[in-house]
Amino acid sequence: MPEVIFNGPEGRLDGRYHHNGADNSPIALILHPHPQQGGTMNNKLCFNLFNMFKDRGYSVMRFNFRGVGRSQGVYDHGIGELSDAASALDWMQTYNTNSRSTWVAGYSFGAWIGMQLLMRRPEIDGFISIAA
Repeated sequence: MPEVIFNGPEGRLDGRYHHNGADNSPIALILHPHPQQGGTMNNKLCFNLFNMFKDRGYSVMRFNFRGVGRSQGVYDHGIGELSDAASALDWMQTYNTNSRSTWVAGYSFGAWIGMQLLMRRPEIDGFISIAA
């Protein structure tokens, strides 16, 4: 899975991306747990979600929110992280212009951000929210 760096609202964001070669493959964005509680894109559940979507023919990305790993910026109590997720989705849509559907999957804090993104982006067809 190739490493990608893309522009976010507060600097570069670090992610992992798998591109499905089919012209109209669906896309999926994976959002990780709380950044201030050790959450990263390498969380085991996020990694497994990434592989689940990849194995089902999706172009899929997981990335680190601002201030996590090699992503620039600082934690912004969910406001900035929502903008990070929107930037990630924009980046994916740029490279998948003919995608037939869009999914967002989030775990814990990522589920919260994903639900907010879902309310703001009508092109999202499906979601997975995992929270204890």
